[in-house]
Amino acid sequence: MWREFQALAPSTAGPEPAISSWHFCDNPHDADECARLTLAGRKRATAPSRWSFEHAGEPLPRVGDLHVVTNWAGEAQCIIRITAVEIVPFDGVTADHARAEGEGDGTLAWWREAHWAYYQRELAGSGHPPRPDMPIVFEWFECVHPVATPGSGTAEQKED
Repeated sequence: MWREFQALAPSTAGPEPAISSWHFCDNPHDADECARLTLAGRKRATAPSRWSFEHAGEPLPRVGDLHVVTNWAGEAQCIIRITAVEIVPFDGVTADHARAEGEGDGTLAWWREAHWAYYQRELAGSGHPPRPDMPIVFEWFECVHPVATPGSGTAEQKED
């Protein structure tokens, strides 16, 4: 998929492009569903905790970063480009943020409940238990390959 994308967007070509590959979420159902929602144009953001980046020793995302999104099995599904990064406290996440994530019923109430459970799993063993003021790295993105088709996603996603 990366070679195909480079052929279509030669400005990104180079011997060592800055790109990563990963899947959403921490379980097969949600990872596959979030990849599908991204391809459908419904999911346009993701929101890991800042503490998870620190715990893993990973740099924070930057505008312009490219990522190959895979399904749980590691098969490339699409390439996204980060368009904006906001660090907001968990209790500062807005209804607009929740809608951009495109998961569940799209409400802030659903987002808070599902993501609170997710952060408990994500941060287990990190020394940082979830709390209302924990920093969330809200990443807005666009699907750049293949191009997302807005409106074609109809299934709802649910956190396990």
